[in-house]
Amino acid sequence: MSTVDTRHSIFPEWLRRTLDGLYLVSGWLAGLFLVAIFLIMMALSAGRPLDIDVPAGDDFASWCMAASAFLGLAHTFRSGEMIRVGLLVERIKGPARQVVEIVALAIGTIAAVYFAWFAFDMTRTSYRFNDLSQGVIAVPLWIPQLGFCGGLVILAIAFVDELLHVLFGGSPRYEKPAPETAEEVIERAIQSGA
Repeated sequence: MSTVDTRHSIFPEWLRRTLDGLYLVSGWLAGLFLVAIFLIMMALSAGRPLDIDVPAGDDFASWCMAASAFLGLAHTFRSGEMIRVGLLVERIKGPARQVVEIVALAIGTIAAVYFAWFAFDMTRTSYRFNDLSQGVIAVPLWIPQLGFCGGLVILAIAFVDELLHVLFGGSPRYEKPAPETAEEVIERAIQSGA
């Protein structure tokens, strides 16, 4: 995760640490769900030749996959690892770039809040009506929907956080500085999988 720039922070230090901790915990939870997917898939694969059935294993693996994907969004965004098409933004310099960053963050914030609200509403509705999964094991749907909903809510918080940071004069924390040496270029290419 990037270092905290306290010079332009509009939040008290305790809140900044809490938000950064929330994004980090969300990333760790995404990783734990990846491990759960691995364990479920290994149990399913190893169980077939031994005639051991893992009831609803496919359902649980798919719910873990959704939780992993959505819980990892905020950490990925704040770490500067989210895919970003910067063809236009990277060519703009000075105050105009700040305006473009604000507009891009505002659009992202609106989209994230929109999706988070409807994910929350869907999860709340599933809870109120006690919707159950249709698989072998009847699971209340709001339980696996929590990963999806929680990930989107945390992403919306991250977007609002970043938008306020940039609005009040800070530089985007998700943006990595340009590589200064050939070794840094190679290291980033290796890390990105390019």
